[in-house]
Formats: sequence, C-alpha cells, structure tokens
Amino acid sequence: MTGFDPDRSGEDEIARLLDEIPLLFKARAFAESLNDPAFFSRLGERLDVREQALARAYLDGLGFPEGEPALLGSWEDAVGVAETLDQNPAAWEAEEMLRAALTARVLERLDEEALNAAYALVQSRIGEHARDAAEASAAMDDMYDEDVVNAAAGGLVQAAHGAVLVLLAEAEDEDPPHPFLARWRLFVRGRWPVAVSGASYNIL
Repeated sequence: MTGFDPDRSGEDEIARLLDEIPLLFKARAFAESLNDPAFFSRLGERLDVREQALARAYLDGLGFPEGEPALLGSWEDAVGVAETLDQNPAAWEAEEMLRAALTARVLERLDEEALNAAYALVQSRIGEHARDAAEASAAMDDMYDEDVVNAAAGGLVQAAHGAVLVLLAEAEDEDPPHPFLARWRLFVRGRWPVAVSGASYNIL
C-alpha cells in the first residue's frame, strides 16, 4: 500500500500555482488597462467597417446569423430600446452557454478562488470608470436618467467581465473574435452595444 507522499503533493501544488501565474498576470494587465477615457465617446456616430465586423462576430457567435447591427442615434433611442425590451431570452441563454463553456475552460487552469480574485480585480478598476464615463457622456446629451446611466455603466462592467473570462480561457486569438471579446471591443471603440432585440443588435 502506497503511503501519502508529502513531497509529491507539494510538487503538484507548486506546479498548479506556476500554471496559474501567467493567467493571473493577464488578468492584472487587463485590469490595469481599464482607465480608457474613450468609453461612450462615439455614441450615435455611423458604424465603421470594424464596428460592423465586431457586431457581426457577436451575432454569429450567439447563433443569430440572420441578425444585423442597428444603429441608435441618441441616448433617447437607447431609452426607448430599454423601456420596450426585455432582453431577448434566446440571446441571454446563448450568452449563458458561452459563459459556462469559458468558465469550464478557465477552471481547468485556475481554481475558483483565483477566478473570483480576477473578477474582483477587474470590478475594482472598471466600476468607477464606467460610471464616470457614462455620466459624462449622458450629460453631454442632456440625459440625466439614473436608470439609463446605470444600465450603460452596468453593460460596460459586464462586458469587461466577459472579456477577462475570454483572456483567462486563452480564447483571445480566435478569428472571428469570441462574442464577449467582440462586445468589449465595441465598448473600447466608444460605443454602447445595448442589446439584441428580435433580429437587431442595437448599438448606440
């Protein structure tokens, strides 16, 4: 009967921690980049070719090949979408499936404590920036509805969480980009991808 080998157990633990370190450095580098002043800076402008491609990657990745990006012209338009739309349940379910698949991949390399620490780090860096950026952009359009500002900031925070999950799953080099990374890149380009409604991906 083989007895417990403390040295071998220690080696396994060290190997596991060394395996986690590169991913945690990725999470930290991502968190440190989250002070981009361009958030919400190009709302209502015509979608450029890159933004259309990102919207296409998001829709295709969620399983909506028939969907098309729909440009919203103002914060008021976004309010209209938010007020008349319960988020497309099929889109929500597709996102949850993608999130579960990414999480399973990450947990093959990280334990839950490390993953939660990465989320907390991102949350601590993006939360204040998201709120400030949303408030500043909304004020320029004379929009002072707290619920709308909170929705925009919350969408940015959610997108950041999705993006770091893609990085930790080492799926950032996929082509076309993972839907979560495509949505994040739309935010980085100054847009607010509001929601999928019917066959439209509403983007301000």
